Amino acid sequence: MNNEFITNWETVEEIVLQRFGEKLDEQTILFIIGLQELGKGKKEYEKEEKLDIIHIGICTVLGKLGYYQLIGKDDEGWPHYKNIKKLPIELQGNSQEIFLKKAIINYFNL
Repeated sequence: MNNEFITNWETVEEIVLQRFGEKLDEQTILFIIGLQELGKGKKEYEKEEKLDIIHIGICTVLGKLGYYQLIGKDDEGWPHYKNIKKLPIELQGNSQEIFLKKAIINYFNL
């Protein structure tokens, strides 16, 4: 990891800390991004819905990098995405975490 990546990730963490009052991990940040994209506001979500919201967050940040495209919303307002570019094969463990963090950094335009 280079210094620019570390600095940018720390900036994301600071933005989130200022907004939510605590340091959040990338999964929680993806959940918040997904919630924003879903646009349903604050309510109680079932476990499966929470996973779907994280998926929306992932598709959103990877969409900005050209991997996913929003194809529309269903009758309940949930967005659906289409994979339009193959993800790197080597995405496992730490490399997957770094890849998602870079996508989140890009989402925040850093």
